[in-house]
Amino acid sequence: MKKKLMIIAGPTAVGKSECSIQLAKKINASVISADSMQVYRGMDIGTAKITKQEMQGVRHFGIDILDPTENYDVTEFVDMAHKAMDEIYADGQVPIICGGTGFYIQALAYDIDFGDEEVDTEYRSQLQEYAISNGQEALHEKLGEVDPESAGSIPAGNVKRVIRALEYYKNHGEKISSHNAAERQKTSPYDLRFFVLTDDRQKLYDRIDTRVDQMMSEGFLAEAERIYHIIGDKDCTAAKAIGYRELFTYFRGECTLDEAVTKIKQDTRHFAKRQLTWFRRYPDVIWIDRQKYPTTEEIVEYMIKKYTLANPA
Repeated sequence: MKKKLMIIAGPTAVGKSECSIQLAKKINASVISADSMQVYRGMDIGTAKITKQEMQGVRHFGIDILDPTENYDVTEFVDMAHKAMDEIYADGQVPIICGGTGFYIQALAYDIDFGDEEVDTEYRSQLQEYAISNGQEALHEKLGEVDPESAGSIPAGNVKRVIRALEYYKNHGEKISSHNAAERQKTSPYDLRFFVLTDDRQKLYDRIDTRVDQMMSEGFLAEAERIYHIIGDKDCTAAKAIGYRELFTYFRGECTLDEAVTKIKQDTRHFAKRQLTWFRRYPDVIWIDRQKYPTTEEIVEYMIKKYTLANPA
């Protein structure tokens, strides 16, 4: 018999964390964070990290487990999540995966095997040097020549993923987009309830803008400056976090503070749009529109109904 696995996903600022807490209390569950940045200690305000008080006694995994100088990727997330799930199942509970990093959720929910890519350090260095010398857009154009599908889904600014896609093509003679499309056809090994919260786009964007203003009033500038002093201009995962990376440009004197804050709001809205696009790929998704279910109580009640059904679709 397949083990139950709950997922609460969706764009930033849609209310995932609150729903996960209330659902966990109702069905005796623990929460595993599928957020690629809440793993970092000290990055609290800018990641809208859930507080101990907000957890309301519900056990959480995958939060505050790394220093900002350490890298984190999908394989490390899956390893962490599997260990957490073993512990949760052993305690007679159900795991709830909560977050907006679609790549991580896909890997865990569908047991994607990424394998160990053999790294050609010389080729990787060539690509890195090419990006430095010619710019990120030029490297992105290289990807577009061999894998236009990946180039369409990977932003030029995500140099790490652009390089990984080029490396995959060189190693296998196959587009990584084709590989990923085949992987998406996999069925889940779990008794899966894959919920994705959504809302009217303008309402969501307004909440994002309000959240950014609130973060700034709560001391996000000082927090980001402290993190900047820790990691400097290193090419590490934490440096790519939305909010921090825009403020880093302000610390380097490349823009004004107002310009940085405006860019945070803009980049967060674009990120929310990409998150929704990602989750639309999956036929297993149970969409929950906050216009139809405006309160957390209504959402959780709906989730519980789906949780108890043998076929929730």
